Parts: sequence; structure tokens; C-alpha cells
Amino acid sequence: MVSPRLSTPLRIGGLELRNRLVATAHGSGVVSAGAAQPGDDDYWRRCAAGGAAMVIAGGTVVGSDSGNRTGNITDASLPDAVPGLRRRARAIAEGGAIPACQLVHLGRETLGAEIWEHPIAPSAVRSPREPVRARVLSDSDIDRVITDFVRSSRHAAEAGFAAVELHAAHGYLLAQFLSPITNLRADATTSAGRVAILHRIHAAITESCPGLVVGVRLSLDGAEEAGLDSDGLCELLPLLDMFGYVNVTAGVRTTYVRDMATAEPPLLPLLDRLRAATTRPLLVSQAFRSRPEIEGALAAGADLVGMARPFIADPDIAAKLLRGEDSRIRPCVSCNEDCRSFTPVLLCTVNPVLAPPGHSARPARPMRFGRPRDRAGRVAVVGSGPAGLEAALRLTPSHDVTLFDAKFRIGGQLRTAAQAPNRAGWMALLRYYQDNLDGVRTELGHRVAPADLADFDEVIVATGATETETPRAVTTTSILTDPRQIRPGNHVVVVDDGFGYWPALGAVEAALTVGACRVTVLVPGPAIAAGVPAESRVQLLRRLAGRPVDFVVQAASVEVHDGGPGTVVGYRNALSGELRKLACDRVVVTGERIATDWRPFPERLPQTRVQVIGDALVPRRVSHAVAEGYAAAETILGSVGVPVQVG
Repeated sequence: MVSPRLSTPLRIGGLELRNRLVATAHGSGVVSAGAAQPGDDDYWRRCAAGGAAMVIAGGTVVGSDSGNRTGNITDASLPDAVPGLRRRARAIAEGGAIPACQLVHLGRETLGAEIWEHPIAPSAVRSPREPVRARVLSDSDIDRVITDFVRSSRHAAEAGFAAVELHAAHGYLLAQFLSPITNLRADATTSAGRVAILHRIHAAITESCPGLVVGVRLSLDGAEEAGLDSDGLCELLPLLDMFGYVNVTAGVRTTYVRDMATAEPPLLPLLDRLRAATTRPLLVSQAFRSRPEIEGALAAGADLVGMARPFIADPDIAAKLLRGEDSRIRPCVSCNEDCRSFTPVLLCTVNPVLAPPGHSARPARPMRFGRPRDRAGRVAVVGSGPAGLEAALRLTPSHDVTLFDAKFRIGGQLRTAAQAPNRAGWMALLRYYQDNLDGVRTELGHRVAPADLADFDEVIVATGATETETPRAVTTTSILTDPRQIRPGNHVVVVDDGFGYWPALGAVEAALTVGACRVTVLVPGPAIAAGVPAESRVQLLRRLAGRPVDFVVQAASVEVHDGGPGTVVGYRNALSGELRKLACDRVVVTGERIATDWRPFPERLPQTRVQVIGDALVPRRVSHAVAEGYAAAETILGSVGVPVQVG
């Protein structure tokens, strides 16, 4: 049943929002030289058309001293940026949502990228993410920053945005002014003194753009650096009643985009306090993914609930929630693997139709053999990992699809990955496929042979890959599926493959979960968890803090030997060449994943078109599997003239 709160309109100043769901600030990445390029507006139009009440375009700085050298961040202070902003605002409005533009100055933070100018800050306090302190702002510098916010707001209003949001969260410049840790200026001894810059910016924007709604974003956590704890946040909120709305989120840089290890929205337990601290419309965001969480927040006093990554995964999430079609929402799993990299633009691991401009879907190239038959009614999909599931999902409305798998449950290696501690987010994707494969016949527990498929018109091979084994050791796959192989009190050695990705890290957490007394991780390379997104690495290392875990880097040429009652691992330091030995109870080796042998299918089905996709081609990430599954299905649909549907 859909809660009426979700669909109730809300007025903010002179604006009426059609429901209570907001696409919070993020960027498309289709930006060059500080200006949005053609194709950027396509993303925003699609996002707004999916039912959001307000869409907040982020990644928008207010001056060149806050942008990176690559120029893929919108700079709203530039007159040349106005045409792109106008296309963006028009696209959002055409989709039926209120267009808002978030404005930020990064201050002492550089995002780890090269910038043209020097970073600035209210006081000489170094960021833990930067090697040096930023230059301290003079009073005239602060006047200039305020002018930059006003100029950028004026450009946003000229472009058609109905609201701007001042980004005073995540430890960026305005947040640095609000924090007593980073603002040591003479006029900053009280909350009122620290919040004065927001008052000045609000008054200047309101005078310059009297019809523009001005909101503000604040964040909880990180009080030890440039953030706020709950007391500090609730002390500030009553001082911000001049703003059109208040957006509260969580985290500072490297912690504000939390991965699937975050089980519930961090603001839910604090909503009573937040509601009592402000009279303004209250928007809350961070890790809201499901109806119970969203409706719980609204029931507890929030006026609006914001999401970013769930709109990236499924731009129709708002409309589906409002219609009660929860099971049809393609879920954000919070893996942070594509939406955070911008290579080359905003992409999503689970959404195959989010693509660079000029592409109708994420580029993917299944390997194809043979020609299609005159008919294409019956399709066999061999393998039920994410590649096979995506292909079956796309084909099921129009084709007779049979899904085969040698195992008795769908999911392939994705199900294995979901069994690692703190990685259960992948199960949401498997449930989505399971719930939407209506009409697909499944033949599970059946290792299909090419001879079994002679009557099918099309065959898609998605048989995945297997992890290589090492004598006297177990694989990460084995440990994740059966962690009972490790006994409480065991000393476990986990051998990484040198790429610092989740299989080895999942084995580490699995060993700790079942009670290993010590886990030693041998890393051939120079860094820990080098292959996971930065935000996930921060969360992982925080979880491991204080646990009995040792990481040994530059540990190469690993050999495993029997050692009486236990096992001996020999490894060589990659730099010194020194050979060392380590006694333990269990060794887990991250083996190379080897593609299954798919060659018999095209060889023995010469009259049938066969497509090979996913890990069966080359073992890679979930994003490649999903994209190739979609592309294989599109090949079949194009052969029979079925219109391509996006979304």
C-alpha cells in the first residue's frame, strides 16, 4: 500500500513540489571547460521524467579556484556556462520536476585532483586528505567568495533554475566556516558567528535574485575535522530559518557516499531531533533505498526524502514507488564502482542504458557466431549470473526464454559475492531479477550440453568463470560459500592476487566473522585494498580497525607447504628479496578467474546464432556482465524488429 504522505504535494516558497521525493545533487559528467555539453540535458530530462518532485543538479562550483584542471565540473560563475545550464534547467522542468542547482566551493579540499589555483580556507587547519594547509582567506577574499556565489546564483536563475542550494556540507568551504575545528577566526567563537557567512550569502542572493528559492545543505558526522556532531547540527539549524529549505545528509569527503555496508540511513534515528530544531521544510538524504526507510523518514518528521544513486540506477524510481511497483525498481546496490569514477561520464553498474552521449546503451560487444534464423521465438540462456539474467529479463516480454544453470539457485558468482560480510547489497539485484523474470522457464541444477539446445532459435552463453585452486589452500569462493572451513581461534592467511579487490577482502571479513584469532593478508603490491572505490576503502579500514588483522605488502612469490599440524606459507619481499615463512591454520588464496570453455556451443550449433557474454568471455566486473547481457538481448530484438525500450 502506498502511503499518502509520499504523494502529497509540498510548497517551498513560491514553488509546489508534486510529491515528497527528491533527486539530490549529483552530476552527469557531460561537462567540458566548466560548461555542460549537449547530451547532459538528456540525462536530466530522463531523471525528472521518472517522477521526482525536485531534481538538484550538483557538481557545480562558483569559481575557477574551486574547479579541477580537467574542466569536467560545471562552473556556474562563467557566462559561457549559462547555455548549458539553460538546457539542463529546461530539461528538468520539461520532465515535470522543479529544477534546482547546488552551488559549492571546495575550499581546502581538492578532490585529489590538480587545480589551476591554490586552495583556500577560513583558517590554517590542514585537511586529513591534503598534504598541506590551504591559504587563509582575508576579509576581502570572503567578500569575493560571496560575490562568486551571487554571480553563480544569478546565472542559475537566468538559465531557468527555480532554486539554488548552498552546499555547506561534507567538509567543503561553507562547512569549514561552520565547524569550530576549522574556523578559528576571531568572529567565529559562537555558532552565530560561524553561520554569519551563510546569512550574508543568503541576503545577497535574495537581493540579486528575489524570485529564487535558496536552500542549504548541511551534514552530520566528521566533527573531528570539518563536520558537525548531532549537537552542533541541532544548534545551527535554528539559525538558518531564512532558508527556503534545509537539506541534511551525512559524512565528509570520502565518507559521504556510503557503500552497501551501510545497512540503514544514518539520519533515521535522529529525525525527531532534526525536526524539532528547524521550522523549515526538511529534506533528508543518504542511503535511502527502500519504501520502509522513505516512509519511516516522512512519518518521523521529514518533509522530503532525497536520493541520488537510486535515481542513477533507475530514473523511474519515484514513479514506481508512487504506483506501488517496488519490485520493478532496478535497485542501487551502493557498490560505488561506476557512479563515482566518471570514466568518461556518469555510469552505473546495474543500469545498462545509462551511457555516454550518442549511445542508447552502455557500450558492450558480445561475441557472436552464426546467423539468426528466420524465426527467433525460442531463446536459450545458459548461465544465471548477472549477464544471463539481464539478457533473460530484456527478452522475456517478447520471447520464449529458457534459463539454464548447473546450480540450483540463480546468481552465479554474484550470489557468492553477496555472501561476504557487508556485501549483501548484491542480493537486491538478484531479487530484482528473480521478481521480474515472469514467463521465463528455469532449468536449474541442469548442466546443459549443446545437443540439448538444437531446437532453440537463439543461444546466449553466460556460463561465467571459475576460480583457480592452489594445492593445500582454499579459494575465496570456497570460503565465502562455506566459512565454516575456518574454525574459531584459527590463524588464517589470505593471499591477495595483487589487485586489492573484494574477493580477498571478503575472505578477510569472513574469517573474522567466524572467529579467526588472527588474519594475515599477503599483498603482492604496495597498497591495501587498491582495487576498491575510495569510499569503500575508508569504510573497510574503519571496520578492520582494532581487529586482529595484519597486512603485509610487497609479499610476492607465495608458496604453500604442509607444516606438521598446520600449514607454512613462504613469501618473498618484492623489494629486498628476503624469504620469510609464516605458520598458520588455514590459507585462502585469491585465484585467477578463468572463463569456462564456451567453444562447444558455436561448434556444435552451426545453424544457430550463439552469443557469448560476461565472464564466459573474460572475467570482469558486474557492469560488464549486465551491459553485455543487455546488448545480446538487443541483438535478438533488433533482428525481429522489436522496438528498443529505454529504462
